[in-house]
Amino acid sequence: MAENLARFFCAEAARARGDSLAGTAPHGRVWVLIEHPGGWPPNGFEGAGLEPAVADRVFAAARARRARLLLVRRPGRRRAGPRRWAVLHHDARGAHRQTWGTWQTDADLDGVVDALHGPGTTGHPPVVLVCAHGTHDVCCAVRGRPVAAALGARHPDLVWECTHLGGDRFAANVAVLPDGVYYGNLDAPSAVTTLADHLAGHVGARHLRGYTDLPPPAQVAVAALLARHGPANRQAYEIVGTERADGGWRVRVAGAPPHPELSEVEVRAHRTAPHRLTCRGATPSAFLAHEAVAVRTLRGPATTPHPG
Repeated sequence: MAENLARFFCAEAARARGDSLAGTAPHGRVWVLIEHPGGWPPNGFEGAGLEPAVADRVFAAARARRARLLLVRRPGRRRAGPRRWAVLHHDARGAHRQTWGTWQTDADLDGVVDALHGPGTTGHPPVVLVCAHGTHDVCCAVRGRPVAAALGARHPDLVWECTHLGGDRFAANVAVLPDGVYYGNLDAPSAVTTLADHLAGHVGARHLRGYTDLPPPAQVAVAALLARHGPANRQAYEIVGTERADGGWRVRVAGAPPHPELSEVEVRAHRTAPHRLTCRGATPSAFLAHEAVAVRTLRGPATTPHPG
């Protein structure tokens, strides 16, 4: 039994089952990044060993803004100079709103608390996070680190390894922030291509988990339209209505040219049979899987379905 557990890899199992990526991006509009030297504890920020009063202030401020706290480091771990922190805000208009600072003592992290109360500034490049949190899940390290190395070699100023992003079984996971776009099931070659497309303004469906400002049915609807009509800019589609119908949802989506002006996507959800979903979690769990079952163009142009 111990031998079988030791050989289990959640990402391999998820691929063998055919777990769908679409609709699995966790909700988020604000993120706090703290560069942390050395190894990462399994529970990330809570085990980072910061002075308790400082950690409590940062945690409380992040919780008040519903911000996600992540430890980060450059690929390769070692970096000269002061450690950095950042507060990233998702802006629905597509602007990158960020605040950056440095810290040498734990007390310097009070800057994070102040930044969480501000809107941030524009003009920053995106931040690319690759989950490589091996003490949380083995697949995140085994699959994440080669992806981080490949992306970091091409975009050294953009790419960071990070603690748990969510969805271990979809490793390697990459988040582009504060765009709020999650990608999964990546390896080094596909990650390089996917990020290059993203930076060029083309979000595709193949590795897309979803947009973090949308609930799962809307994430699935956008992914279905990207799959049908081809890659599009992050802001090309806007959810204009969602209603419950026939045991699922009808999601209406407005599109920018050359994509259809208005589409309707029918989304259904079902609870799966229990499976082991993480490398460390031996207890099987069910999950809610979402699927687009119909895509209709309500107002043109009715483009030809995209081959990819």
